[in-house]
Amino acid sequence: MGKLGLAFKSFFRVFGNEEFAKSVEQLLSGKQLTAETPATPPPPPKPPAPKKPARSDAVSLLSALQREARLLDFLQESIAEYEDAQIGAAVRDIHRDSAAVIQRMFAPAAVVTDDEGASLEIPAGYDPAEFRLTGNVAGDPPHQGTLQHHGWKATRCDLPQWTGGDAAANVIAPAEVDVT
Repeated sequence: MGKLGLAFKSFFRVFGNEEFAKSVEQLLSGKQLTAETPATPPPPPKPPAPKKPARSDAVSLLSALQREARLLDFLQESIAEYEDAQIGAAVRDIHRDSAAVIQRMFAPAAVVTDDEGASLEIPAGYDPAEFRLTGNVAGDPPHQGTLQHHGWKATRCDLPQWTGGDAAANVIAPAEVDVT
């Protein structure tokens, strides 16, 4: 490309590219562009990506249910040798304490507030994550049916933040040792 072509190309590129325009201005002022004096300052470094938590939220929930309701102890123990009355007494406390954990962390609410057994119309464009249709589901919505279960949704999700190390990330409950 000749000098005239280069001049025209540079002329039009200056209008569309701010960095190129600064480089040309620096060259025309007599300053040489070198590695030590770049035309534009380098962009600031990107902040490091946040570290992915080492612990699964599922383990955090299970840990809270074990710590506050002893749920895992109950589920892992064989109950075959216990009488129904003994099991019922244990379950009452586990039920109460587990419900408190779930309420505190998720505040569950019904997806549909109508009573079970009520007639319900499922509109066109419904979200299958909100409604599971059973029975004679033929054709396109709207569908008319009877509410069998109101469903559940979380109105919040407040799981405890993991502050431990990577080695203990999968520990649901620490071993308890009575030092003598």
